[in-house]
Amino acid sequence: MEIEQPLIEGRLLKRYKRFLADIELPSGEVVTAHCPNTGSLTGCVPEGARAILRDSQNPKRKLRWTFQTVEVEGTWVNVDTGLPNSLVAEAISAGQVPELVGYDDLLREVRYGENSRIDILLERGEERCYVEVKSTTLAGDGCARFPDAVTERGRKHLEELARMASQGHRAVIFFCISRGDVGRFAPADEIDPKYGEVLRRVAGEGVEALAYTTRVLPDRLELGERLPIHL
Repeated sequence: MEIEQPLIEGRLLKRYKRFLADIELPSGEVVTAHCPNTGSLTGCVPEGARAILRDSQNPKRKLRWTFQTVEVEGTWVNVDTGLPNSLVAEAISAGQVPELVGYDDLLREVRYGENSRIDILLERGEERCYVEVKSTTLAGDGCARFPDAVTERGRKHLEELARMASQGHRAVIFFCISRGDVGRFAPADEIDPKYGEVLRRVAGEGVEALAYTTRVLPDRLELGERLPIHL
């Protein structure tokens, strides 16, 4: 997936108030960029790290720049949670996710369940496959983990998927790992043990779990390899 808007590299000074990040540009100017990530970004916001900003080119926007990518120990990590949904949809359409091939239609942001929207809905005749995508940045000792903060919303999504599975549909939780330096995936029980409990339960109720790495470059994202999941 190519990033179409202009990009500029800077240096991360700090991320604060969850949605803000101060970045020093090559000119020495310090700008405040929007950080499109509600998580804690544990281990992914080292001060002084190389960072990539995306230019909205919108003079009416309150914050012109978007904090998109950061370098962590030599690895680019995508911090924009809005990009993985498009990346996974594009990869599925291109036949790059073997587990999700053979569908005729791919729809985005479709209402379902109890006041929810599914990230990707795949259809083939009367068959439906509900795919919820989770952007994952937390990692340690070669293992990607989710979530990086307590997420009641994330647990709700798992319950919605379980209901779809109980109705005879395919239901998939897709962990899109926004970095390429890991070799396995596991729930972050030390951060949100309830999420891990629900994930394990719904996996036994028919919800399929997939985890894929991402090759992150400043100007594009590429879906990488499937990882083993340790529940």
